[in-house]
Amino acid sequence: MDLCVTSVLYLGALIYIVVQLIRFVFADADFTLLWAVAFGNKPEATLRGKVVWITGASSGIGEELAYQLARLGARLILSARREKELERVKHYCLSCSRLQEEDILVLPLDLLERDSHQAKMKTAVEHFGNIDVLINNGGRSQRSLFLDTSLEVFHGLMDLNFLGTVSLTKQVLPHMTERGTGAVVTISSVVGLAGAPLATGYSASKHALQGLFNCLRIELTDYPGITISTVCPGPVQSQIVHNAFTEQIDKPMPVVGDQQHKMATARCARLILVGISNRIKEMWIAQQPFLLFYYLWQYTPTWAWYITDLLGKRRVQNFKAGMDADSAYFTKSKAP
Repeated sequence: MDLCVTSVLYLGALIYIVVQLIRFVFADADFTLLWAVAFGNKPEATLRGKVVWITGASSGIGEELAYQLARLGARLILSARREKELERVKHYCLSCSRLQEEDILVLPLDLLERDSHQAKMKTAVEHFGNIDVLINNGGRSQRSLFLDTSLEVFHGLMDLNFLGTVSLTKQVLPHMTERGTGAVVTISSVVGLAGAPLATGYSASKHALQGLFNCLRIELTDYPGITISTVCPGPVQSQIVHNAFTEQIDKPMPVVGDQQHKMATARCARLILVGISNRIKEMWIAQQPFLLFYYLWQYTPTWAWYITDLLGKRRVQNFKAGMDADSAYFTKSKAP
């Protein structure tokens, strides 16, 4: 009898392991976030009526977040440098939702113009009375080799991605601590957790954000109603590659390859909103094999280094051959 019970327990454990492995093969986010998708709070219930300020709202993930939040009934502050594009996003938000004109504030903002951030914050609060969620999404990526890249590019990346985000957060956070509630959500990257070739300055800026917000989260333990979240997406369909820094500060990207192999922007945005609704501190969002890298870097860094060296070498080779570096894991190297 004891042997029979033991066999059943072993079989049950084996089935559980197999099921989890199958889930992991098809997963596109960490297990905590996927659990929240299945069983946690729904954005439809938690974000309706909330005031959400999105930077980088004129394209990519920020634009998609605006559309989904509008459909949920959240009130929006849309910020980026290009006012015309923000008006376009606002128009679509109004057409796809029940929001009224006064529910969306277009607030042009340049993260580099830090002296203007206090006034922008004042305008936002005067319009809505409060800010419930700040989504730090604005920033630029990089596609260049370290040895070829000018110091101006590194300065630009840190100034924009890191200091710009810090500056705006410093304006919004006191408002949240005064109210005792709110959420600061910062879009980091997989390279905010692990390095990748061609993104030395970008990765450094995202590592800086990870470190800052990890420290800030602990500093705010006296404010349990405030959530500090970082989002670490892998490759996502967006405009970030088109606008990436190259080896010179004003040199545009020469080649932008097909983006179809990357995660759909709509799926990424939905996962972010679920994470916000469930107050998840750090979200890993990526399709395989990138999601596997997150876990390898977290739990088996020796193996992670070995695999990253192999794939990173191929990534650099494709870049030098004139290919889109992001497609290096999916296609064979070809001459341009």
